[in-house]
Amino acid sequence: MHFVPLSPLLQLLLALGLGLIVGSERGWRERDGASGSRVAGIRTFALVSLLGCLAGLLSEGFGVWIVAVMGLAVAMVLAVAHWLDVNNERDYGLTTVVAALVTWCLGLAVTQGLQTEAVAAAVVTAVVLNLKERMHQWLSRLSADEFRAILQLLVVSLVLLPILPNERLGPWGALNPYNIWWMVVLIAGLSLAGYFALKLVGTDRGILATSIFGGLASSTATTLSLARLNRALNRPRLLAAGIVMACTIMFPRMLVIVAVVNRELLPALWLPIGAMFLVSALVAILLWRRSSAVSQGAASPQPFQLWPAVQFGLLIAGILLLSNAITHWFGEDKLWLVAVAAGLADVDAITLSLARMATGAISGDTAVFGIVLAAITNTLVKGGLALYAGGVVLGRYVWLGLGGAVAVAALILVLF
Repeated sequence: MHFVPLSPLLQLLLALGLGLIVGSERGWRERDGASGSRVAGIRTFALVSLLGCLAGLLSEGFGVWIVAVMGLAVAMVLAVAHWLDVNNERDYGLTTVVAALVTWCLGLAVTQGLQTEAVAAAVVTAVVLNLKERMHQWLSRLSADEFRAILQLLVVSLVLLPILPNERLGPWGALNPYNIWWMVVLIAGLSLAGYFALKLVGTDRGILATSIFGGLASSTATTLSLARLNRALNRPRLLAAGIVMACTIMFPRMLVIVAVVNRELLPALWLPIGAMFLVSALVAILLWRRSSAVSQGAASPQPFQLWPAVQFGLLIAGILLLSNAITHWFGEDKLWLVAVAAGLADVDAITLSLARMATGAISGDTAVFGIVLAAITNTLVKGGLALYAGGVVLGRYVWLGLGGAVAVAALILVLF
């Protein structure tokens, strides 16, 4: 959203204000220096931004060349000032010069209808300049493996993800490269976030934070991420508690979806989905309280590695192919098979679909049966992932919660 078009006078005033925002940070940082000893202070930054705005306004009458000439002049003046500062103070930092050039561009942006973006950029620039010491501290504390992991995450999320086709490909249109790679990005991000959470707040609190926030994003990805940590931490009860807790969040999320789409299904869904929630939540709490009895392993957790995340993406692709194959072969008339197939990969989509269909296409009982069956299937898949990635001991603890939830839901389906 942009501001309402501004008159030239208001544009000049806004540009002046943006220069003052950035210049205030520079002036505060160098407040102890003698007057005239700085390359640029608060007044200089305000005037540089004002000059950029004037260049944009004058370009309407004199052409775009005036912008290039005035920009070159500003750059040359700043270069000379920096050269003199280097000779006198032996300060080779370019931060103030670059910040001044950014400020000139901010003033110019105001005249191009980018007032909102210019304001945001000015605030972000001031914040980045002010975080100099803290950012240096963060970098100095990173190990080579940690920094490499951050770079890998940036590559898979900001370089590879945007260029992948966001369309259905392959047999039955089952594979969307963008969505599958998004799951790779998600598991990578959760793994790295969990790693730093463990370092910042300790193992117990770090796993708690990872399980809660990861469960809101994707309980499947969180399950795999926490299960892989068991090889380094050797805390099966603690990690199992986190996995079960992340999976527990899925159940109220399903009820929220149904409440939004078809509230009439809630009375029938409360009992099976609520029972799954209560059983898994109870087991998660019990495992969490007893986790302190198990000593922490000697090995240290490592930042995420790309290949395990890619393997997870390949697994998701295989599950999507299987679920679409079942749907294609048996048709939507066998909704229980469709629910099982959909639950192999995700429950939100099938929950949303069946809740909508229950408004006329199918009966409420059929929709409830399909939704619960999808929840059971998805829970079993996550139990299998935990066993595969975390080992037998971790898997046994996880199955106490997830298996118990599945057993209760299956019993309710049979009896009611």
